[in-house]
Amino acid sequence: MQSLDVVTYGEAMALFVATDTGDLCDVTTFVKRAAGAELNVAIGLARLGFKVGWASRVGRDSFGRFVLKTLADENIDTGAVAIDDRYRTGFQLKSRCDDGSDPQIEYFRKGSAASHLSLADYKPEYFGAARHLHLSGVAPAISETSFELALHLAQEMRAAGKTISFDPNLRPMLWSSREVMVERLNKLASYGDWIMPGLEEGRILTGLDSPREIADFYLSGGAKKVVIKLGEKGAYVRTAECEITVPATQVPKVIDTVGAGDGFAVGIISALLEGRDLAFAVGRGNRIGGMAIQVIGDSEGLPTRARLDQEELIAL
Repeated sequence: MQSLDVVTYGEAMALFVATDTGDLCDVTTFVKRAAGAELNVAIGLARLGFKVGWASRVGRDSFGRFVLKTLADENIDTGAVAIDDRYRTGFQLKSRCDDGSDPQIEYFRKGSAASHLSLADYKPEYFGAARHLHLSGVAPAISETSFELALHLAQEMRAAGKTISFDPNLRPMLWSSREVMVERLNKLASYGDWIMPGLEEGRILTGLDSPREIADFYLSGGAKKVVIKLGEKGAYVRTAECEITVPATQVPKVIDTVGAGDGFAVGIISALLEGRDLAFAVGRGNRIGGMAIQVIGDSEGLPTRARLDQEELIAL
């Protein structure tokens, strides 16, 4: 098994993005893409030159083949992707927004192949070949068995001395109740080294209000670094030794906000794996998140290494 820099797991779906603005019921033409929170992070890191592995299940159908083709095109390893003969690959519809407002999204994922992810999909040699695990709160929400897999991954990677990043990425509609969501995501967070909630997500998960209180909650639970996204105000960062606020990257126009948080995670993870300091990492997170929201699409704005190097050179 080849060594990997980062491994993640989750559900990828075929994404149909409307070509015209307006209500989805009025749209007649769409562009097909692949989407998924963890997939976006994998794509972003692979474009920056990291060796990335992604684990999942896809159906033996055209959508599944499309997901696999997307992974191959992005140079993401698929050694832990199972092709399921019983269940189909999910898909979603997304309205076109070019004014920064939240698009209308409809999911068709219930009973999908990925929702049947379980401990049977855990490959010790595959995950053990990576030095870092990234988890989000989306994949653990799609089924009981997927949550069990996420928890097992976190426990095993922590025991092996690997670093773990965790983006809560709340999807309340996927959980049976708010209480279950809070309990399970905080349990996963207790194994994380780098925790990256949005401010409102942190308030929901901790019951606390200020960024400092939220960060202290996760630091006391074992996290090494807590980065709280503050939107236009940038990001608040806290460790046991320091706290700083890193200003947001200013962009000329917000086009599509979907994928901004995943871009932010790409910046944080890539910089920390390169040995950069936390302030630089958060600045890069803000920068890549800013790139993501200036184009239509979930991952289209994630930069190559050449483009990122150029942007960081300009920012100096």
